[in-house]
Amino acid sequence: MTEFFETVRDVPVIRFALLAGIVSSFTYGIVGTFVVTRRIGYIAAAIAHSILGGIGAAIYFSRTYNIEWLTPMLGAITAAIISALVIGCISLKFREREDTIISAVWAGGMALGLIFLHHTPGKGVNLESYLFGNILLTSKSDVVVTCVLGLVVLGLVALFYHKLIAVCFDEEFVQLRGVSSKAYYLLLLVLTGICMVLLVRVAGIVLSLALIILPAATACRLARSIWMIMILAVGLSMLYNVGGLVVSFELDQPTGPFVVVVSSIIYGCSFLIKKT
Repeated sequence: MTEFFETVRDVPVIRFALLAGIVSSFTYGIVGTFVVTRRIGYIAAAIAHSILGGIGAAIYFSRTYNIEWLTPMLGAITAAIISALVIGCISLKFREREDTIISAVWAGGMALGLIFLHHTPGKGVNLESYLFGNILLTSKSDVVVTCVLGLVVLGLVALFYHKLIAVCFDEEFVQLRGVSSKAYYLLLLVLTGICMVLLVRVAGIVLSLALIILPAATACRLARSIWMIMILAVGLSMLYNVGGLVVSFELDQPTGPFVVVVSSIIYGCSFLIKKT
């Protein structure tokens, strides 16, 4: 343990990874609570996988046309927002085909990303870091982007908190109050998409769903009120991210997969606790 804290002090990369894990935990816990209560985990998974399309496109165009400002993070955010709006709009209009639309966005986004990466000039792209994550590749700019996006998401949640809660539990009530439930449903999907982008660096595209679902799902087993679930989910997210980083460093294990395995075990153990 002492070795880890000495490394945090001396190695900026570890320090950036720790800061990113702490800051993003607030976003994961709160948005994850909405995802679990609204039961849109499958949609969140589709958005996460479609992010690869944006990452691949950003890397391809930035290298081909020397566009320095077009970063993989910007491509991921763009793809996440577009995917969220496409899934939301089409599923609201053609609800009976929702699962097909989600599957199409999921597979299409990943396929598009792989095509772009295949034709990207220059040295090969480390695809594994995007698919399975590597929090140790977190840079200072990643921490800044994480903080900014986290503040944007949390600010929107605070501003529209009651409407988002109502959309999760009773859309008809929202409509009767003269509020567009569809607009707030789309906002929830966009917030989920942004959150999935923040998760890519920690756990990668494949494993990111676990870190937004499992803390909130575990918290739902231990608490009843929505605000308590959010607090517990934030605490669990921080425990998984920070604790997982420390333990995986000491045991020389890949951080993202290790964190997901631990969170899955804790979620499974929560079923042994009788819900009051």
